[in-house]
Amino acid sequence: MNSEIQLQRAYYERTAAKYNDMHGVGDHDLACEIMAALCHHHGMASILDIGSGTGRALLRLGQRLPGCEIHGIEPVAALREVAYASGVPQEQLLEGDATRIAHGDASFDLVCELGMLHHVPQPRVVLAEMLRVAKKGIFLSDSNRFGQGSKVARLAKLLLYRAGLWPMVNRLKTRGLGYHYDEVDGVYYSYSVFDDLDFIRANCAEVMVFNIGGDGARSITGAPHVGLFALKRAA
Repeated sequence: MNSEIQLQRAYYERTAAKYNDMHGVGDHDLACEIMAALCHHHGMASILDIGSGTGRALLRLGQRLPGCEIHGIEPVAALREVAYASGVPQEQLLEGDATRIAHGDASFDLVCELGMLHHVPQPRVVLAEMLRVAKKGIFLSDSNRFGQGSKVARLAKLLLYRAGLWPMVNRLKTRGLGYHYDEVDGVYYSYSVFDDLDFIRANCAEVMVFNIGGDGARSITGAPHVGLFALKRAA
């Protein structure tokens, strides 16, 4: 386990008791509502949520999809304990690593993540695991660096990314670390759902991207938080 993952897990262990008070749920609540509607529309009967934290999404999805089998994995014991105290059954939320999901291929109709990809150093590895375990599709609700900051900053980040220069600039901004750290979010990376859009499109038949808040007229630079729903190709 690398040092930044250890740092992030230590942060969660330290802040678990106040995690729900520290982190708002507005964007993810909306994402859960959208996800529930999509699951209902596509007849999805099982969901795996990776990086479930304190289990808020498990509880909300359970309310919206009472007939659906919903499970989660979370590596930090202190966060799982908060979830159990909030009413999440222990058998519903298990210890697990999103880079090595213990479930077999096509185990759940949908595999989802809510705000965890910007906390991992290799989100593409996590996405590959999500696609492996998903039978029908995946759902993401996560950061979009291109929709954060002033209009000038947003455009500059997009142009640097398209020119292939963003990794170098980001290294300079983070003084060689490649990540940021603060007491609000712990370890986090400069991530955008759009970073992995081509990878997801190459592995799925249908992809839907939507803003969660922000200016819907400009998808890539209009919102700091973006949702993505992708249906896999039929086997």
